[in-house]
Amino acid sequence: MALQGQNTQRNQGRTGTGTNARGRNTNDDVIDIGRLLMALVHRIWLIILLAVIGGAGMFGYTAFMVTPTYEAQALMYVNNSSISVGSTTLSISSSDLTAAQSLVDTYSIILKSRAMLEEVIEEAELSYTYEELTDMVEAAAVDETEIFSITVTSVDPSEATLIANTIADLLPDVISNILDGSSAVVVDYAVVPTSKSDPDVSKNTMMGLLAGAVIAALIIIVLELMDDLIHDEDYLLQTYDIPVLATIPDLKGSKKSKGSYYYKSSYSSGYSKDDKEAGKKEA
Repeated sequence: MALQGQNTQRNQGRTGTGTNARGRNTNDDVIDIGRLLMALVHRIWLIILLAVIGGAGMFGYTAFMVTPTYEAQALMYVNNSSISVGSTTLSISSSDLTAAQSLVDTYSIILKSRAMLEEVIEEAELSYTYEELTDMVEAAAVDETEIFSITVTSVDPSEATLIANTIADLLPDVISNILDGSSAVVVDYAVVPTSKSDPDVSKNTMMGLLAGAVIAALIIIVLELMDDLIHDEDYLLQTYDIPVLATIPDLKGSKKSKGSYYYKSSYSSGYSKDDKEAGKKEA
């Protein structure tokens, strides 16, 4: 009875700071980063496997299933000293890059107007509608200068070149008819592109590798956090503020002697069958 009372007082004294009423450490809710890192290291094969699968999948999809597109680009120069729209006159100096950028934006709007692109469709004998051709054509200033580029994207490199050069030929007359005193000069006509602009096989393959590795790492972390099995007494000592009184031996048959056993616990020494028989003889 006295021993039982001492054990009761000892267990009651262990329900203080850092433990709850059941002797469980309150720090158990904290994620053990070291444990997660060890889990990732032990299952590095899974990370490599899913990374290879993701990279191979993206490579195959990009190389064989995605239709490549090509870009043809023509360059034009904004040439004017003043523009008059109705009764409003806008003077532009050659050093005023901000005004030149504004003028390029104006030209871009004119370039993608319905009247302009329908004339391009008729001139180049294209089968596209106005909406489809609008999505294929882009115009932008080159490094905030008075030069702007006309970029056409198509699955056919020759067709992209034809559209870009047709726009470059027709645009100056359209601009001069709308804006008095302004003009655009062709700096460089488009040439047939020899390499595709999209998709980027190398980039997509790397993204597939990274995605596969991340997915594998997340799977390992989730499985580790959801693992509520007790693998050894170290987990009990870290989780509960109570001593381990005994461990169950892990019976393991060996090739040399059947029936021999040992303890996995790091807190107990191993006993073989011979040691046990020797103890009986001494007794």
